[in-house]
Amino acid sequence: MLHYLGYLAAIFIGLALGIMGGGGSILTMPVLVYLLGVSPVLSTAYSLFVVGSTALVGAAGYWRRGLVALPTALLFLGPSLATVFLTRRVLLPAVPQQLFMLGRLPVTKDLLVLLAFAVLMVAAAVAMIRSGRGAAPDADAAPAAPSPGLVLGIGAVVGLLTGLVGAGGGFLIIPALVLGARLPMKMAVGTSLAIIALNSLLGFVGDLGAGQLIDWPFLLGFLGFALGGIVLGSYLARFIPGARLKPAFGWFTLAMGTFILTKELFFHHS
Repeated sequence: MLHYLGYLAAIFIGLALGIMGGGGSILTMPVLVYLLGVSPVLSTAYSLFVVGSTALVGAAGYWRRGLVALPTALLFLGPSLATVFLTRRVLLPAVPQQLFMLGRLPVTKDLLVLLAFAVLMVAAAVAMIRSGRGAAPDADAAPAAPSPGLVLGIGAVVGLLTGLVGAGGGFLIIPALVLGARLPMKMAVGTSLAIIALNSLLGFVGDLGAGQLIDWPFLLGFLGFALGGIVLGSYLARFIPGARLKPAFGWFTLAMGTFILTKELFFHHS
C-alpha cells in the first residue's frame, strides 16, 4: 500500500515543480524514505536524479515559450554548481556514519541528513506561507536590472543545500530570481527549473563517480510517474497562478517537516 502511495506522490512532486518551479523536490526524499523504504543518504542521490530529470523536462517546455532567462541562470549556476559538486564528492563522504550520542539517541549520518532536511522543510514552509500573503508578482512585467551579488550568494547557498539533502532549492531560487534578478514570475519559474535540473544532475553524477550503487529499474519507474506529473503541471501552469498555491503548499510542507522532526527525535528506533 505504501508503495502505491509513493508512486502517487511522485506525480504530485512533478505537478508542484511544473506549476511553481520548485517545492516538489522537497517532498522527494521523505517520499523515498517513509513510503518506499530507501535509506536517507541513498535517497538524497535518488532525489537528485528524479528532481534533476523532471526539472529538465519542465525547463524544456518553458524554454520553447521563451520563459528561461539564460544569462541570469548562468550567473546563478556558477557558485551553485561548484558547491553542490564539492558537497557530494568531498563533504558528505567525509562524514562518518556514527557521529555522537544525544542522550540515549545515537546520531548517525542518516539521522543528521533527515534532521537537516526537516529543518529545511520548516524554514521553506514559513517562507512560502509568508510570501503567499503578499501580492502576486506581475507575470507580464518586463525584467528590471538584476542584483548580481544577491544572485551569486543565493546560488552558493542553494548548491550547498542541494548537495546536502537532495532538494532542488526552488523555494530559495524563485524569491532570488523575482526579488534579486527582477524576473517576472513565469520567467522565474522557467529559469528556476533550468537551474534545478543542472544543479541536481551534476550532484547525481558526483555520486556515480563516488561509486554509489543505484537500483536503476526502481529509480526509472519512480521517475516515470514524476515526469507525468511535470508535463501535466507545466500545462496547468498556463491557467493557475503558482503564487496562489504557495501558502497551501507551505502549510503541507510545514506539517511534513514537523512530522519528520517529531518522529526522528522522539520515536526514533536505531
